[in-house]
Amino acid sequence: MAFGSFNGGPGTGAPQSEINMVPLIDVMLVLLVIFIITAPLLSHAVRIDVPQATSAPVDADPAKIDLAIDADGKVFWNDAPVALEDLPDRFAGVSKEEPQPELHLRADKSTRYEVLAQVMADASRAGLKRIGFVSTPEPAAPSPAK
Repeated sequence: MAFGSFNGGPGTGAPQSEINMVPLIDVMLVLLVIFIITAPLLSHAVRIDVPQATSAPVDADPAKIDLAIDADGKVFWNDAPVALEDLPDRFAGVSKEEPQPELHLRADKSTRYEVLAQVMADASRAGLKRIGFVSTPEPAAPSPAK
């Protein structure tokens, strides 16, 4: 390394052309010491005595109600025809069951929205919380031959 002299000779005003590495090495060593000290602390685990509990798994799957609505607005409860006016009473009866059954709604494409909205409102008013729509996916288009 080239250091300037104090005797005022030639080159006293010239800038230093080498990077002083000593401060960089000092910072690196300080960081290394910090990481050496903190690394064991990060993997330290606290041992606690957790209470153990035994329980049997619940195998009760909720019942499923398949409610179909055709294009004419006729309603079918698990493939049995039912009047639209009788649905609120049926919904109220099944909403009290534990676990509450799932209501699967299948509606024809051309079903009037009014009928579907009325059925959903009746189910919601009765307290059914698990309502889902069932749809049939369209068949996949055949891939073009190569």
